[in-house]
Amino acid sequence: MPDDTALLLERHFDLAFAAPDGVQKLRELILTLAMQGKLVSQDPDDQPASELLKAIETEKQRLVKEKRIGKPYQLREINTEELPYELPKGWEWVILDRLVSKIGSGSTPRGGKDAYVIEGIPFLRSQNIWNNGLRADDVAFISEETHKKMAATTVMPMDLLLNITGASIGRCALVPDDFGEANVSQHVTIIRCINPEIRRFIHYLLLSPYGQSLIWTRQVGMSREGLSKKVLEQFQIPLPPLAEQHRIVAKIDRLMARCDELEKLRAERDQKRITIHTAVINRLLTAKESDDFSTAWRFITQHFGELYSVRENVAELRKAILQLAVMGKLVPQDPTDEPASELLRAIELEKQRLVKEGKMKEPQPLPKLKVEEIPYQAPKGWIWVRFEDIVQINSGVTKGRKLNGKEIVTLPYLRVANVQRGYLDLEVIKEIEIAKDEIQRFELKERDLLITEGGDWDKVGRTAIWKAEISPCIHQNHVFRARCWLVKQNEQWLEKYLNSSVAKAYFANASKQTTNLASINKTQLRGCPILLPPLAEQHRIVTKIDRLMALCDHLDQQIDAAISKQTTLLNAVIAQV
Repeated sequence: MPDDTALLLERHFDLAFAAPDGVQKLRELILTLAMQGKLVSQDPDDQPASELLKAIETEKQRLVKEKRIGKPYQLREINTEELPYELPKGWEWVILDRLVSKIGSGSTPRGGKDAYVIEGIPFLRSQNIWNNGLRADDVAFISEETHKKMAATTVMPMDLLLNITGASIGRCALVPDDFGEANVSQHVTIIRCINPEIRRFIHYLLLSPYGQSLIWTRQVGMSREGLSKKVLEQFQIPLPPLAEQHRIVAKIDRLMARCDELEKLRAERDQKRITIHTAVINRLLTAKESDDFSTAWRFITQHFGELYSVRENVAELRKAILQLAVMGKLVPQDPTDEPASELLRAIELEKQRLVKEGKMKEPQPLPKLKVEEIPYQAPKGWIWVRFEDIVQINSGVTKGRKLNGKEIVTLPYLRVANVQRGYLDLEVIKEIEIAKDEIQRFELKERDLLITEGGDWDKVGRTAIWKAEISPCIHQNHVFRARCWLVKQNEQWLEKYLNSSVAKAYFANASKQTTNLASINKTQLRGCPILLPPLAEQHRIVTKIDRLMALCDHLDQQIDAAISKQTTLLNAVIAQV
């Protein structure tokens, strides 16, 4: 059976390479088979594990007699009904404490971090403990004096170090044979095997799905996960004959090296696709001649399937589509189109009419755009304007205002969380009290643009269109509303422009920023430069964007389908093994 299993594993390494988490599942399968005695063949000439246990017990009694370790307390007997699976002949189930001379966690030096020194004895914490070994980056140091006071937490070569608290619980490292002195923190426990020859098998056992299940199902502590010494001592360990342990470890090492190769190859393949795609997209965006543009686009079409088997490339394609659109490179210009200046003139006439009829105040004139504010030259027929040249901008209702003496109604309202890039997330809609006579001022109308004021850097200026999904509905003061002056204006073009990298760059530069947060005010939004194409071209661009975004949706679905198929095939192979 083990030989057949190993052959089956070798045969399906390519399937593990294809599935997104295939290599990780393969690692888990290798360790599971190893702990069940199914990875290598048993040899009837091997000295059974029972003899190994006798030798370990003899050595343990010697260490007790020499007072090098304390006398062990009575361990509970293994209940055969609790055992998770049957072991091969020659193996034994054993309590972990029978195999070790020490299981003990570290401690915090007196003074905590104040006890750390620039140079001294390494003080290993959970961030230094990784499954593939110790990591020296971010290691702390303690003085020789502190080290001597913490003698019980001293690490020795060939120890196993196991993280027993926090998010990294279960990570386990082997201390190298040539390791020098060190101590461990209270978040790390030392496991010291009586027979050091078994330590590599025990290491792999603790990393196996079986070992990790022991750790994760036996935690203690309410606010922070933790594993107690008492619980750890009682772990039920499947112990093979020593000679078989050596064969198992050697086989695991070889197969894990293959897994490392697979992960490296896949990472290199995916990175190559991303790098090539980034280069060709940059060529598209920076092409000054139509031939350069055509060459780059031809390369994409020729290698379409390979380039867009990576999800990151599909996301970058979406960004590039918007970028090309707002630069006037997505659809051809038509010289017969009425130029954008005519649309701007019609908007100005509408404003004058409303002022004349007393329906609005004379708008404050916006400063003319300066040359340094214009990121690139407009195509023929297009025109650079400021955002409030073409829309009415309104701030939303402020939460917690005093409404004494007013007739109050409760209405649903939109928050920053509801406004995503290009769509609204209406799964959670909150309500707010508002004076009845203010409803008209804050109520949303179909086709309104909703623009976020701030949050983390990527949230600033997120724009979506209101489609009257809820009526009536208002918006909070952290969400701006922009409303077109004319029915014939294309709000979809404005939404796509505001979600493009050009507008995002403006908001990033104009916004007030702290360490993790950014925000824009109404003045900055009013002054945002907007490139306005002829109205007919706006419609053509929006149609083309929608078609290409639908293609991107299809690519994402293809990737999901491929991942699902690969995962299903791999799961079937694992079940067969």
